[in-house]
Amino acid sequence: MIPYSTVQDASVALGRNLTWSETVWFDYSATKSNFYVYCHTILLLFLVFSLAPLPLVFVELTGWFDRYKIQPKVKYSFSDMFRCYKDVMQLFFIVVGTLQLVSYPSLQIVGIRIGLSLPSLMELVAQLVVYFLIEDYTNYWLHRLLHCKWGYEKIHRVHHEYTSPIGYASPYAHWAEVLILGIPTFLGPAIVPGHIMTWWLWITLRQIEAIETHSGYDFPWTLTKCIPFYGGAEYHDYHHYVGGQSQSNFASVFTYCDYIYGTDKKDEAEQKGGVKYD
Repeated sequence: MIPYSTVQDASVALGRNLTWSETVWFDYSATKSNFYVYCHTILLLFLVFSLAPLPLVFVELTGWFDRYKIQPKVKYSFSDMFRCYKDVMQLFFIVVGTLQLVSYPSLQIVGIRIGLSLPSLMELVAQLVVYFLIEDYTNYWLHRLLHCKWGYEKIHRVHHEYTSPIGYASPYAHWAEVLILGIPTFLGPAIVPGHIMTWWLWITLRQIEAIETHSGYDFPWTLTKCIPFYGGAEYHDYHHYVGGQSQSNFASVFTYCDYIYGTDKKDEAEQKGGVKYD
């Protein structure tokens, strides 16, 4: 709850006029508890998991973009994708939603703030860069650990049931994997805490990135191709295609860890030539 009764009180406390976005934030959150505001995270993730993969459903069903499909022999029906969505939603409400509720004290402890002032654009961008780098490095090692014999057979094999990934399968995993790989997502904000708005933007971008990586399509126009060391759909699709035997392409977002630690094993022609996996 914001400790000011009016916008004028907030302006006096900050020593400046509130920006338009800060005024909107004040009007919405001033009378709401911090826990209530934090619980918006559950609604946000629900909307991202439900809506962000929808364009990929259209792409898969129409077949209009099959020339960009990485595994062209694999086709999913509407019922296949809806079944995946139902499985993800079951996991979401039982595990992800519960985890968000019980993790509220941890956000208080690390210092993620909910009141005024809102982060500047420079602060927002700088923190997001740090979050992506920390998550990527940590996720690489935990993902690699899950590919050991015990980790794969007991936990990670669930995620690899989709040898040709689809957008809705991005969060499809064993409940233990959701908890394990949730650590890298939280670690960046824990080390460099920011505003709840930054937290929401971070988890939204991270999940959309994961959905794109699991899309099953290598679209030539995607803006992520302009990002240095970005893995993308084709890079990660190969990891799913190999499945349990895969000891390469562990990258979460960027590929530098695979390159540095010698797990970038896919043939150069496959990485750069748009090879289709039959």
